[in-house]
Amino acid sequence: MDIYEAIEKRRTIREFQNKPIPEDIIKKILSAGLKAPTNNHLREWEFVIVNDKQQRANILDVKDLTDYNECEKFMNNYGMTDSDQRGMYHIAMPKQFSMLYNSGCLILPFFRVKEPLLKPSCLSSLNDFASIWCCIENILLAAAAEGIFGVTRIPLPHDKEWEHLKKTINYPDDYVMPCYIALAYPSEDAKIPVQKKINIEDRIHINKW
Repeated sequence: MDIYEAIEKRRTIREFQNKPIPEDIIKKILSAGLKAPTNNHLREWEFVIVNDKQQRANILDVKDLTDYNECEKFMNNYGMTDSDQRGMYHIAMPKQFSMLYNSGCLILPFFRVKEPLLKPSCLSSLNDFASIWCCIENILLAAAAEGIFGVTRIPLPHDKEWEHLKKTINYPDDYVMPCYIALAYPSEDAKIPVQKKINIEDRIHINKW
């Protein structure tokens, strides 16, 4: 599969087949992640793979939001008015736990930081954060090329979830996990959110805005 086909076929999927991903495929996908550009050329990235279901249950301090009205309230509070965006959230929010727990492979990516992520001293301090997301995009595209899809979830910005992750994973103090990555072979009836259609001509500005 060429790169444009992988980009076209990549989708966020939250319902999976009960089928493990072979270890050699996971290594191939993560190796693609390590080919991503990085600000300091060192690629100070580490990956924790959690395929033991009991350990997943221990790690995941995540709650599903299954009530329709609660989902509506959440979206209203954040001022979401786009119908495609709201449709995506109605698919996503009831599966915050199950999509991670039931995935074929759960990956926790980590990147090294030099100062607190949420208190950067300047914009350049976020270079490490930007670089790991380039790595994550490579992972998602490489997975799509293998017929594997999935979803990312960013931990909530409060101390409880971070403290729980620290306790269960025991990662070094100078590393941060930007998101969970759940990869799997999609189920035949997986719900796929409508992708927002954007006309590229509307987003290009030549020489000035």
